[in-house]
Amino acid sequence: MGSYKNIGTILIPMFIVLLLSLNYMPCKAQLSTTFYDNTCPKALKTIRKSVRDAVASNPRNAALLVRLVFHDCFVQGCDASLLLEGTGSEKASPANDGVLGYEVIDAAKAAVESVCPGVVSCADILAVAARDASVAVKGPSWVVRLGRRDSTTSNAAQAATDLPRGNFNLSQLVSNFRNKGLNTREMVALSGSHTLGQARCTRFRGRIYNNSLPIDSAFATSLRQNCPTTGSDGNLEPLDLVTPNKFDNNYFRNLLTNKGLLISDQVLFNGDSTDSIVNEYARSTLRFKSDFAAAMVKMSEIDPLTGSSGVIRTLCTSAS
Repeated sequence: MGSYKNIGTILIPMFIVLLLSLNYMPCKAQLSTTFYDNTCPKALKTIRKSVRDAVASNPRNAALLVRLVFHDCFVQGCDASLLLEGTGSEKASPANDGVLGYEVIDAAKAAVESVCPGVVSCADILAVAARDASVAVKGPSWVVRLGRRDSTTSNAAQAATDLPRGNFNLSQLVSNFRNKGLNTREMVALSGSHTLGQARCTRFRGRIYNNSLPIDSAFATSLRQNCPTTGSDGNLEPLDLVTPNKFDNNYFRNLLTNKGLLISDQVLFNGDSTDSIVNEYARSTLRFKSDFAAAMVKMSEIDPLTGSSGVIRTLCTSAS
């Protein structure tokens, strides 16, 4: 019996050390791919149909849905706080000015509520919708672990400080993503989501006027026609001028020829530490898609509310 006691004495500390070495985090451990298998088995199918219908009616919705989960997770974690409305909300913050696609999430939530009311969180719908949107435009798929719960609060001040901006330089981008537990390679991969979508003139004006970064002259001339030095702030240009509604690696190929739309795009390829990653993704769509999928899994699990924390909102716009 004494030998068994000794074994137990040894194994228990070893188990604790193993958990610590794996960065064991109880909240993340509660996320599971089978979370709704018994309580709402039709949840994923219902969300997928809503997303497919939305992208079919407007291909831009794919980019909007990927952007939504990013803007949610970077501010107080993946808790759907972005979707709450009202004074002082993240949604009302200038940092989220121009963020769209909320109605697609609302429609998906309504569809899920009709199948199993009060079960599936808005935070999980955001995470699943981003994955399904990627697939709908020939992008990668990835496993989404479920079980996030919804926040009852929103933080406009944190949105202003924690979301990266289109005029960030490389060191600012690296630092911003590192603060969320994402490394430089993951930052570059996630920046590749700009293979989809559009940006407003007010967001890229600084890139095409009086900016020291190299820019293709014909590209700049074309952009200036749609985005003068003053006015026309809402005029749109594609972030990927080649295939703006298809998930591919043309975004990175554009950077090689100095055709990045935002300052934060072109700084990824400007004679600095991320040039090699951009080159790699420009050469290989498969490598980019694989790294993007892995980074999305990691990003969509930033500080989730699980277990008894948070709530399941009936309406994603309201905490009550």
